[in-house]
Amino acid sequence: MKSREPSDPFDLPWNVPTTSEDIQALRENQPRLGENWWEQLQIAVDQLPGVEEALRKRPTFAGCAPFEL
Repeated sequence: MKSREPSDPFDLPWNVPTTSEDIQALRENQPRLGENWWEQLQIAVDQLPGVEEALRKRPTFAGCAPFEL
């Protein structure tokens, strides 16, 4: 599928009040994946304390009957 619409991720709706400075700040601070993508991912994870502990404590379906349709 092809679109004739611009694919600019900051093509905001008309009713959102933004300035050119807002759009420039968004463009400058958007995530960029490059050779150091793992480091960027680790920085993002470090901003969410307790994620690893929450993953360990999440409920599982161990011991439950298999799901059937």
